Amino acid sequence: MRVISNKALTQFAAAHGEADVPLQAWRKIVESGAFSNYAELKRAFNAADKIGDFYVFDIGGNKYRVIASIHFNRQMLFIRHVFTHKEYDKWKP
Repeated sequence: MRVISNKALTQFAAAHGEADVPLQAWRKIVESGAFSNYAELKRAFNAADKIGDFYVFDIGGNKYRVIASIHFNRQMLFIRHVFTHKEYDKWKP
């Protein structure tokens, strides 16, 4: 699956340096997989949830959240937001 775009992850990590390693590890797992639906995604990422049209990934021991839009038919994951746990609590989908 292709991740669009890594820039969101690197920009977040620039402000939260300790987030870089877990975010890039998550990206590499996503890019190495081919997921045809949410059930397959959930098997690979047990801490992934579907909230409305978005998919929410808990990263780094629940410290960070990646909010994504996924087009399974095109094998593309679009990063919409990267939050700390505290920022995510304020987010409204």
